[in-house]
Amino acid sequence: MRRGRRLAIDVGDARIGVASCDPDGVLATPVETVPGRDVPAAHRRLRRLVEEYEPIEVVMGLPRSLSGGEGPAAVKVRKFAQEMAKGIAPIPVRLVDERMTTVTATQGLRASGVKAKKGRSVIDQAAAVVILQNALEAERVSGRPPGEGVEVVI
Repeated sequence: MRRGRRLAIDVGDARIGVASCDPDGVLATPVETVPGRDVPAAHRRLRRLVEEYEPIEVVMGLPRSLSGGEGPAAVKVRKFAQEMAKGIAPIPVRLVDERMTTVTATQGLRASGVKAKKGRSVIDQAAAVVILQNALEAERVSGRPPGEGVEVVI
């Protein structure tokens, strides 16, 4: 397991959840929810978070269908990841499968007593936490960085 903090990003249409982990890669915690409708402003805020947290990489959830295929949402995230990778190079951006993360995050929030209305403001952060925990576990098991790297295309 590589040592170093990571940031996870859960890209949604309206909101972008952000999570971070400790330098040992043991525990992922929520950071904030970034408004997602103004994409240039979202990228600026995410770049500031990268500067602040100094991660060894950024992990971004890639939405796939249950069968593993990619639809319009995945195309949008790949484009977002490409822009992010350009803006934070040389820090790598990795795409990881995010199937069921929002469901898992929602169930966890409900189990802890968070009501649906209040949950909307933190669900994206909780999904980013699940994405990051899954990525950390995948690296622990395989010994390799999780998911696929995003190539910086100029």
